[in-house]
Amino acid sequence: MPIPGNLLTTAMAVMPHKDVDRALQMALSLDVPFWPQLPRLSYYEDMYVQASEHFPGIVLDLEKRTLRFSMEKFINEFEEAIAHFDEPEYFDISDTYSQVYSRFLALDLSDRPAIRGQLEGPISFGLNVLDQDNRPILFNDTIRPLMLEILAKRINAQLNRLKKLNANAFMFVDEPGLQFIFSGMAGYGDVAAKEDMETFFSMMERPRGVHLCGNPDWDFLLGLELDVLSLDTYSNGEVFVSYARSIRRFLERGGFIVWGMVPANFEPFERENLDSLEVRLAELWTALVKAGIDREFLLSRSMLSPATCCLVNPDVEKTVEKAFRMIRELSRRLRAT
Repeated sequence: MPIPGNLLTTAMAVMPHKDVDRALQMALSLDVPFWPQLPRLSYYEDMYVQASEHFPGIVLDLEKRTLRFSMEKFINEFEEAIAHFDEPEYFDISDTYSQVYSRFLALDLSDRPAIRGQLEGPISFGLNVLDQDNRPILFNDTIRPLMLEILAKRINAQLNRLKKLNANAFMFVDEPGLQFIFSGMAGYGDVAAKEDMETFFSMMERPRGVHLCGNPDWDFLLGLELDVLSLDTYSNGEVFVSYARSIRRFLERGGFIVWGMVPANFEPFERENLDSLEVRLAELWTALVKAGIDREFLLSRSMLSPATCCLVNPDVEKTVEKAFRMIRELSRRLRAT
């Protein structure tokens, strides 16, 4: 498996920067770089908007910063979308929808241990995009299967572009919405989600994984055919490690975990330091070792990252950049012990 592990660093792609060069510089400062998503620069850079490109029926209002769905528009655009189904480049991200992606693809990244891309996943996309009746398109049995297929094609197109830069490229499917499907939501639940996610992953090339900042049913998520799982360990680590049996099975079948440990939000970041975060992470790993997971094996299948994205800090990008620097230092410290 090309995912490197061994406590190397990466991060979530959504960044608060408006300076493309600076954002790219920060992404490249980590062991496993990625192309940044910059929604404060343009609404096109929003992670949901980037996933919506060429999706029939999408109504994008750049001025109001809204992303909606129209069944009437879908009917008019469906045949056009189907006509391009065998064209991978049609489903890749265009320069209009990202000012960073093409610049990232132009870099020489062959010497990196791996590189990473990302796209919004179907559960979150389907919950976020509402139709003309203000109903999430995830609940539409006609639209949902096509949504799964289109998003899988978009992920495959991006992954194949990245693999030309570095054979060890892999993808994050960003799925913040997964935590909500266990809340008794009318019209959709964990059984339907599991079936849809299994279908979705069956159409995706590997390696692929999920990133989310919330706290879902970890048994459900660890049971999917993932190669890597990225999570907000800072907020949810104690709950996560209580699923030690599922974590062990996930690792033993080849999975990797990205431990999001350094908070990127201003207030929690100011409360912490390198020593306190190292102690917290060590305690989580100790709990898994006590549950029977070999420590060296665990670390060989672990990466490190900031805990979350953050677009709302009072100092805009400064705390986020500090979090990037701290995760690099935490990685160096832990690899030296």
